[in-house]
Parts: sequence; structure tokens; C-alpha cells
Amino acid sequence: MIDRTGLAEFLRRRRESLQPEDVGLPRGQRRRTSGLRREEVASLCHMSTDYYSRIEQERGPQPSAQMIASISQGLHLTLDERDHLFRLAGHNPPTRGAVSEHISPGLLRILDRLHDTPAEIVTELGETLRQTPMGVALTGDTTQFTGPARSAGFRWFTDSAARRLYAPEEHQFLSRMYASGLREIVTIRGQDSRAAHLAELLLARSDEFRRVWEDHEIGIRPHDVKHFIHPEVGALELTCQRLLDPDQSHWLLVYTAIPGSESHDKLPLLSIIGTQALH
Repeated sequence: MIDRTGLAEFLRRRRESLQPEDVGLPRGQRRRTSGLRREEVASLCHMSTDYYSRIEQERGPQPSAQMIASISQGLHLTLDERDHLFRLAGHNPPTRGAVSEHISPGLLRILDRLHDTPAEIVTELGETLRQTPMGVALTGDTTQFTGPARSAGFRWFTDSAARRLYAPEEHQFLSRMYASGLREIVTIRGQDSRAAHLAELLLARSDEFRRVWEDHEIGIRPHDVKHFIHPEVGALELTCQRLLDPDQSHWLLVYTAIPGSESHDKLPLLSIIGTQALH
């Protein structure tokens, strides 16, 4: 059963304890509230202000599990806080671990401060959970995909458009890397896992995947330097720094260019025209 009073009080307390800069929002000059405004939380949670306000006012229908997940992420809740919120709303908490898509507050705080840098948070299967605006400008909005296509590795073998962003000389290595990484995850997660399901789908759909899969290669790690071919900016040589959240098996990927390099000079141009061009 939903605990409307407990749910409302918990949300109010969490909202009032957060400052705009905690969630990547500008503070503004004439701010009177000590915490976040309801409309700011609603925007972070991708819902209307009226809908969120009714929850805090103990009104309206029971929020769905999907809405509670959005609120948990928007308020930068920890896993324990997320689980508590689900129970207050009358739902069982989602599973923790590798299948969870709840991003830790620590990774979100870092991502929120990278507004001028291409960056993204991905799952172990290469599913994009969140991107910075510059990240979208670099690779397009990769959060829009659904089903198996959410996985970058799946798209690599099934969608020719996925390869246009990378230099042709990188393609053979990337094919081996994706197959190697997926085989490793299948071994760790088991034959009933989502990784194993992806492998089955790829074996049925891609001749190239079948060839590299049969090589049983393990341990092929991504190169630190990525060679992108952007449709408007052109060739970009970017270094990828990776930060792992081991509890959730999420990776924060940050792309930077060597100061003084041609790619470094192109990044400001990417920030201006990249998103519009890719859209």
C-alpha cells in the first residue's frame, strides 16, 4: 500500500536538502528558496510540475514504478534512498547490480559538471543512460534507442550507421572488441542473462559477428584514443577516460583532446554546430 504522507514528507525533505548546483542547475540571482523548487524537480524528473506537486501534496493517483524511478534519478537518490522511495509508493524496489539503470549520485554529480565536455554514462552492455550536451553533439542522442538496439555492440553489427562515426581503420578492431567484451559478460552473468540473449540475436543476424565470436577472443580492451569521423567537424582524435561504478557496473566515459591539437581546436566548433547537425 502507498504511504502518501511518508512519500510526500520524504520527497519534500530531499528536495529541500538539494541546491541547484548539486544537480547541475544554475542558481540564479534572485533565489529565495533554500532548496530546489518543485518545478525544477519536475523538470529533472521529466514530468509536469502539477503531477509532481500533487505527490508532495498527498493527492492524485498512485505514481507508477516508472515515475518513481524517474523521481529517484532526478533527485540523485542513493540506492538505499531509491528503494525506500519505491516502498513508500507501494512498489517493490528494482533489482540492484548489473541490470540496474539507476545511476549513482556520485557519477551524476561528475557528469553534471562536464557540460562543456563530451561524456556519457553507459551500462556494461554499452547502453547509454545519460549524455552531456557535448556528448550528444559528438555521437548523437544514443539514449533514444530501444530494445536490443540500446546496446552499442548490437548496433555495431546490425546498423551500418553505427560505423560511420569511426575511422574505417578502427572497424576490424572494434568488431573484435565488442565480441570479446560480450563473451566475457556472458561468462560472468550466465546463459540466462541479457548478455546471452544479445549474443543469440547477433549470431542469428550477423555473419561478421559469427566469425569473430567463433574466435573466442577474451580481454580485448578499448583503445584509450578514439578516432571519430564527425559529419560536420570531420576527423577527431579524442582520449577516452573511463570511471567505473563497480556496484552498478556503470561506466562514465569522458572524451578529451590534447591541448594544442587540431582536435582540441575543433571541439568548440562541435559545441556550436554538432547537435543541430546531428538532429
